[in-house]
Amino acid sequence: MHLKTKENTKIAITMGDLSGIGPELIIRTFEDPRMLNQFTPVIYGSVKAINFYRRLLNIEKFNYTVIADAKQARPMRFNIIDCVPGFDRIEAGIASQASGQAAFTFLEAAVQDLKSGVVDALVTLPIDKSTIQNTKFTFPGHTEYLAAQFGVEDNLMLMVHHDLRIATVTGHIPVKEISSNMITGKIYGKLRLLNQSLKVDFNLQQPKIAVLGLNPHAGDHGLLGKEDKEKIETAVNQARDNGMFVMGPFPADGFFGQGLYRKFDAVLAMYHDQGLIPFKLLCESQGVNFTAGMPVIRTSPDHGTAYDIAGKGVADDGSFRNALYLALDLYHSRKENLELAAGSLKAVVPAELMMHDEVVEEN
Repeated sequence: MHLKTKENTKIAITMGDLSGIGPELIIRTFEDPRMLNQFTPVIYGSVKAINFYRRLLNIEKFNYTVIADAKQARPMRFNIIDCVPGFDRIEAGIASQASGQAAFTFLEAAVQDLKSGVVDALVTLPIDKSTIQNTKFTFPGHTEYLAAQFGVEDNLMLMVHHDLRIATVTGHIPVKEISSNMITGKIYGKLRLLNQSLKVDFNLQQPKIAVLGLNPHAGDHGLLGKEDKEKIETAVNQARDNGMFVMGPFPADGFFGQGLYRKFDAVLAMYHDQGLIPFKLLCESQGVNFTAGMPVIRTSPDHGTAYDIAGKGVADDGSFRNALYLALDLYHSRKENLELAAGSLKAVVPAELMMHDEVVEEN
């Protein structure tokens, strides 16, 4: 059998909150015509927002093609689906329910096309997690919504910048709930997802993973907390017993302070800020958020809506560009592994990470 391939890779891009920097980043990025040589963009957003920010930023010319659906997307064109044609309440830097609900409309449409295979990967621009809430979106962020949409019980937030990759056990939860979430099985599950993703998505055959401790000095032999010894170390040993190259738990401050992260392919942090603070300091706003452990590829910039600078022409599009490049690289990496699996060659693709490409039987 063989895979039905596409002539061009279509990357879906959701515009995010219209009052934030998402539309501005799109315009700045695709002002560079060379971007269209890399893939076929399909923007789920608002034509009025493009024109509004183009005028606000004094950009005289910005070419785009309005399409009714992703199937009409043309290579070497900036294709945009106008998901909210009647929307006319754009205010740069001012949060609103209208902008939040428009952001959900973009996301919902893109996810449906991702499910059906009309587009190949998804890049999401920032949403306002409060204004996007509705009866269909009752989640703390994109990651949890996508997990529910694709029926995935567990996934992994993996921050990526070149060879630096930092994942977290817990995500968007209050600090007071972190300790109760330190369950050996959960930590091991995240290690398993991270190990699989490093193999499938980054083509690392024997990835080296470092695990951070929860407490100062990784618990100091139980003096500063028992989670490190009883939960985290147990999960690390379980991962080793199952053939993974895992070390830890390391005290987080010394680990980054001494540059030990350079010796590993990835780091598993215990909670959001433990991983993201050093990541953002090291990457200087150029990193990417990748949702690993999903049957589809989704990336996003490593920042939020940035209302304070929206429409001022100072937003850095580096993280968004990197999110696009990473989505493209990850898609082709998985595609290669899928083709190896289809050809009965040795591959490293676990079933839960298989892409939904159409497979055609050959007589």
